[in-house]
Amino acid sequence: MSKADTLNAASAAKSKPERLPITVSKPTPYTFDLGHLLANDPNPLEISRSDVNGSLRSTARDGAQALLNQLLTTCPITSTQQGVLLTLPTPTTVLPRHKPLPTPKAPTKWELFARKKGIGKYNNRPGAALADKERRKNLVYDEEKGEWVPRWGYKGKNKSENEWLVEVNEKDWKKEENAVAQGSSIRGLSRTERKDKIKRNERKMRSNERRSKT
Repeated sequence: MSKADTLNAASAAKSKPERLPITVSKPTPYTFDLGHLLANDPNPLEISRSDVNGSLRSTARDGAQALLNQLLTTCPITSTQQGVLLTLPTPTTVLPRHKPLPTPKAPTKWELFARKKGIGKYNNRPGAALADKERRKNLVYDEEKGEWVPRWGYKGKNKSENEWLVEVNEKDWKKEENAVAQGSSIRGLSRTERKDKIKRNERKMRSNERRSKT
């Protein structure tokens, strides 16, 4: 080997970082919460004034190495088609919440009735879930109400009470003339008819609920 090769090999050996030991020894042992991948170091933090970043990196490296050692020695490891999997235990540290848990929304009368009768998503028969999925395709998001509503029909998107323009068919011109004679309009009549239908449906629902209880 020539002198140049010797110098190159020596410089390459110097450029390689020093391999640190796998074992980590501390005066006070670490405590772990493997469910959260958490390692608690109770030892005082020793920081060198001449190399603060190096001290922090060394402390962080020791904590990460101790956590890996604990995971590999205590958690079950399985080999699957997706690769090698490590099963974490249940977390033991209770994490605080910034906001309280949302309160569950009270079910509507229709939801109570549907749950009792097994209608829609409460139906356990085969194919009911697919039928409910198809029903959800007919929903559209109403930005004003902030909820999903049907595209048409009862409480549908096309039944907005704030529509400023209503198309009148030729067959409805006579109704319009009669409404004007009564001091109203066809829009007012259609709104009244819709409200009457809603009231009739609500009465039928209450009647069905009373009949189901008997």
